Amino acid sequence: MANVQVNTRSKLALLGGGKSVESNPKDVFSWPIITREHEEAVLEVLRARSMSGLDVTKKFEMAYAKKLGMEYGLGCNNGTAALHCAYFGLGIGYGDEVIGPSMTYWATLLPVYSLGATVVFADVDPNTLCINPNDIEHRITKRTKAIVVVHWGGMPADMDNILSIAQKHNLKVIEDFSHAHGALYKGKEVGTFGDVSVASLMSAKSFAVGEAGIMFTNVQYVYERALLFGHYERHNDIQSEELKKFQGLPCGGYKYRMHQLSSAFGLVTLKLYDKQMSDIDNAMNYFCDLIEEIPGITPVRPPKGSNTTKGGWFAWNALYDSEKFEGLTLQKFAEAVEAEGSICWAGGSSPLHLHPVFQTMDIYNHGRPTRIANSDNNSDYLKQGDGSLPVTESLKNIVLRGPWFRRYYPEIIKEHAKAYEKVASNYKDLLPYDDVVTFSGGYSSSFRKQSK
Repeated sequence: MANVQVNTRSKLALLGGGKSVESNPKDVFSWPIITREHEEAVLEVLRARSMSGLDVTKKFEMAYAKKLGMEYGLGCNNGTAALHCAYFGLGIGYGDEVIGPSMTYWATLLPVYSLGATVVFADVDPNTLCINPNDIEHRITKRTKAIVVVHWGGMPADMDNILSIAQKHNLKVIEDFSHAHGALYKGKEVGTFGDVSVASLMSAKSFAVGEAGIMFTNVQYVYERALLFGHYERHNDIQSEELKKFQGLPCGGYKYRMHQLSSAFGLVTLKLYDKQMSDIDNAMNYFCDLIEEIPGITPVRPPKGSNTTKGGWFAWNALYDSEKFEGLTLQKFAEAVEAEGSICWAGGSSPLHLHPVFQTMDIYNHGRPTRIANSDNNSDYLKQGDGSLPVTESLKNIVLRGPWFRRYYPEIIKEHAKAYEKVASNYKDLLPYDDVVTFSGGYSSSFRKQSK
C-alpha cells in the first residue's frame, strides 16, 4: 500500500476492509484439464519416439476438421505459423492489402509483412469488440485481397455483413478464432465461415493442447499451397500439377510441423471438449448474470436466448461506464476489485496501429516504413495514427477484463461477483485516491502472464 492516508472506515479491502474473495479457489482456474487418458496418449508418442512424426498429427487434423465440418485441417507448431500458412495459401503477396482489426494479438496480422503485403486497420464495434463491418468497405482499394476477422474475447463477429462485403468486392475472408473455440454464430460454429480459418491451441486458450496452432479450409488448392509453404515433409500429399513442380523444399523457407505430443494431447481433448466448453459457458454466463445487475458494468456477450454463443470463452470482458461512478477511472476500479481478491484489469490488447512496428519501423531495409514499403507512393490512407480508430483507441478506458472460470462452482463465482458489486457500491470512497496506486498484488499479474 502506498504512503497515503486511507479511509479506514471503508468496507473496501483496498482501503483497509475485509476481502470479498477468501475461499479456496480449488481448480476453478486450473487449465488445461489433464486426464490419465491425456498422459497415456502423450507417453505413447514418447515411447514410440515419434515426437517429430506425422501420423498422430494427421489423425488430429482429420478429427478436428470433421468436427467442424471442414475438408482440410493443417496442424502447425503455433497459431502464428498457421496464420502465415493461411496467408500464403490464399496467395497474399507483394503489394496486396488485408483489412483487419487493430484490437488483436500481433500474430493475427504481422505475418503478412514477410509476404510483401500490408495491413489496413478497421475500427471495432463498441459492443462486440470485433471488427466493425461499417468501417470496412470505405477502406477497400484495388490492392485489397482479404478481410481478417477476429472473434475477439470469444465474441463472434458480424459474419453476415462481413461475408456480404467480401462477396461484393471479391475478397477472401480469414477467420482468426483463437479466442473463440466452439463459439457459435447464429447456430454455426465460428471457423467455418471464411475461405480459411486459423486458431491458436496454446496452453492459455480454451482449446489448449500445448504450443500449437491449426488452419482449416474447404479449398484443396489453398491447403496445398499451405503445405508447400511450411510443410516440406508433406509435399507428396500435393495433387495440383501446378504446385507439384515445387516439391521438396519449403517454398517459404519455414518449417512449421506440429509437435506430436501436442497433437496426441489434442486428440484426447477433442473427445472431452464439448463437456469442458459447456462447463465454462455455464460458469461464465452465471457470472455475467450476477454482474449485469451492477449499473455501469455491461458484460460483453451474445443476447440471451440467441443461438450465438461464446463457446469456451477467453477471459471475461465488460464495458465500464465511468459516468455511473462519478468519473472514477477504470484503472482505479480494477485495482479495487483486485484488492478484494478477484481478477480484474483495465483495457484489452494494446492497439496495433499505434505501435512503431506499424508506423515507422523499416524491418527489411526498404528505405521507408515496412508497412508502406510495397504500397502506392500515394499511401496517406495507410498512416492511421492517433485518432484514426477512435473506438479501438478508447477501449483502454472502457474495457474491463476479469475472471475466466473453467468450472461451474456457483459459490466461488458468487464471491468474485461480490467483489465487483462491493467496489461498485462503495466507489465514492475511491474518488479521493483515483490518482494514487494503492495496491500492487492480486491475481491478474499471474493471469496476464498465463494468457499471453
